[in-house]
Amino acid sequence: MAGRGQGRGRDGRVAAVGAAVCLAVLAPVALAGCVDGDRADAAPGDVRRLLERRAEAVLERDARAYRATGGPRAGYDNLRDVPLKSWTYRLKDFDRDGTRATATADLDYRVAGYDRAPLTAERSLSLQRRDGRWYVTAEGPAEKAAEQLWDQGRVDAVRGTHSLVLGVGRERADLRRYAELADRAVPAVRDAWRAPWPGKVVVLVPKSLDGMADLLGAPASGYQGIAAVTTGEAGGSGKAPADRIVINPEAYGVLGELGKQVVLTHETTHVATRAVTSRATPLWLSEGFADWVGYRGTDRAPEQAAPELRRAVLEGRLPATLPEDDDFGFSGDAGGLARAYEGAWLACRMIAEDRGEGKLREFYESVGRHGRRAGAVEGALRDVLGTTEEEFTARWRQYLRDELM
Repeated sequence: MAGRGQGRGRDGRVAAVGAAVCLAVLAPVALAGCVDGDRADAAPGDVRRLLERRAEAVLERDARAYRATGGPRAGYDNLRDVPLKSWTYRLKDFDRDGTRATATADLDYRVAGYDRAPLTAERSLSLQRRDGRWYVTAEGPAEKAAEQLWDQGRVDAVRGTHSLVLGVGRERADLRRYAELADRAVPAVRDAWRAPWPGKVVVLVPKSLDGMADLLGAPASGYQGIAAVTTGEAGGSGKAPADRIVINPEAYGVLGELGKQVVLTHETTHVATRAVTSRATPLWLSEGFADWVGYRGTDRAPEQAAPELRRAVLEGRLPATLPEDDDFGFSGDAGGLARAYEGAWLACRMIAEDRGEGKLREFYESVGRHGRRAGAVEGALRDVLGTTEEEFTARWRQYLRDELM
């Protein structure tokens, strides 16, 4: 999803932050196509100043100034309810053909009160020159870039105590319900995960599964049956500016009340643990831990919460190993995906029951600190839990028998 990057310094930046707007010195932009003599060198600078005015209009909520930069007006109306701290265009490519041009720009933006650094979305702009001035005629995601929520329609915002819910095509009552669930998720995660984190979440609710997929820049078929996902910078740099919890309203809508709460608590756990989740962290640990937090404090027994894995165990198909990363892929094998999540949850539940919740948290952090996958789990098993991978796997397999048979 767009928003994984951060601003990369001042070169190439047309910045609008709060009420202040500043035009920085920009790197040269290559021109292509037909240009008209002495206006050739001035065109990129004119467009940069146009984008500066457009950014200022967005931040100042100035519809007239926005219209003066070109259309369509829907682009302004759609994001008017989004609380923005900054909005910056950085011109990357400019290709002119007479009085028309296309441009690619990085849009850096921050949601006020939630984003620690700008999220980046690559944008494509169509431009036209009239009466000696450039105007935007269209703006949208660049080729192969993911959509932003406001590309899908007018965004409504509902603020909770610990959450901001942004939705398109949803009743405000529905968005308030998401905020209530998210507001319950944050304290639950705080209680389970004691490390510092911002303690607030942004939830995106598109109109449909297709809308979810467009926000993630992936085919909808890969997310069918997936109630929600969390975006962000994986890899454990600790510098991800923000995560977004993206809802699949079709799959989420069929869940019961407990299921909806577990899903949002699970995704909120990913937000909280992002800074210590690294390339060394296997998915069985990150997903299992998130499910452990989601089910923590509920009365869901393993036979209720792990039906697919229970069926496999009863049929004599006890897993030989902990789930591999590939087992968590959205491949269309719903049963296999469910068994991977269920097995991961039970592995983390086992650690918490056998060694205590503090040891589970310590194990998670120890794996993430390792920096690379090779040896991370083995080292944490030895140093934190005092066991080996073989012993741990054997204990887990016995735990599955005890809990699911």
